[in-house]
Amino acid sequence: MRVLFATHQAIGLHQGGVRTQMLQTKAALEEQGVTVTLYEMWKDFDPAHYDLVHIFSANMATYHFARALRLRNMPFVVSPVFFTRRSDSIVRSVIRIDTFLNQLIRGFWTDYGLISEMCGWANAVLPNTQAEAHLMQYAMNIPSKNLFIVANGVEERFAKASSDLFVRQYDVKDFILYVGQIGPHRKNVHQLLKALEQVNHAAVIIGSFDDSPSGRSCLELAKHNPRLLVIDELSHDSMLLASAYNACDVFVLPSQYETPGISALEAALAGAKIVITPFGGTRDYFGNNAIYVNPTSVEDIVKGIQTALGKGKDTELREHIRKEFIWNKVGEKTKQVYEDVLGLV
Repeated sequence: MRVLFATHQAIGLHQGGVRTQMLQTKAALEEQGVTVTLYEMWKDFDPAHYDLVHIFSANMATYHFARALRLRNMPFVVSPVFFTRRSDSIVRSVIRIDTFLNQLIRGFWTDYGLISEMCGWANAVLPNTQAEAHLMQYAMNIPSKNLFIVANGVEERFAKASSDLFVRQYDVKDFILYVGQIGPHRKNVHQLLKALEQVNHAAVIIGSFDDSPSGRSCLELAKHNPRLLVIDELSHDSMLLASAYNACDVFVLPSQYETPGISALEAALAGAKIVITPFGGTRDYFGNNAIYVNPTSVEDIVKGIQTALGKGKDTELREHIRKEFIWNKVGEKTKQVYEDVLGLV
């Protein structure tokens, strides 16, 4: 089986969950004999070279690529990596307005309309969570027969991580940790930084600050917290990153939503206690073994962190993730979807 992976052009500009999802899914599929090629935009595209295309992220940046595949009758599947906290009815209303206005005004687009159309063209849609699948079916009008939930995954190497490297380099252990982008509204780091001011405990943030009003505001808050260590973005393959996960006591990801936050999976597999947003399908992964906090409330984030700090560590969450969400399982499920689409089962 020959599969082409594609996504938006900015994927190489920052480390992020979509990039990790693509590369790890690619590796897992290749272990099962699937040939996976990453799309190169300046190379001529010959449909005869591939059985199927897999697009990661449904948005304006990938919409035109999906449309071109449709015009060439090329089978493709989509991992939307999309979520919104707006209600199904609001999303459906926006899509209806989008459709109506497009008949009157050529070139009028909304994100919801584009995503609905793009996923509607796909031979299969692969949401990461039950919540995303619900959104696709009831808000984006994607038939249930075209929906296949394929969870995000985590590398087993994080279960073997040791704190030694990080502790030797930074002389801090059992801290509160956040890993990710700093500045985007969805990541909610501004609220987290306000919460950390009220928690008398060492904390570490690993990531780069956006050069935006939100990113600069976060940087100013971080500078004034004497208990906070800020480390620039680390490569996902860095041994130091895995060591940081194992060295921390609590990992915090109080985003507006996550699907589910690969960094939280990695930290949990490395042994950290998890404080996380309840929105976006995180309960599918962490169940009752995480503390869920309201991302709009600094007080609730503070309470969640303090509760986690007061708890002892156990292995239940770690073993659950190791059993259910290692990348080879993701690869198996993804291959099954491909076979279904291509009529190989």
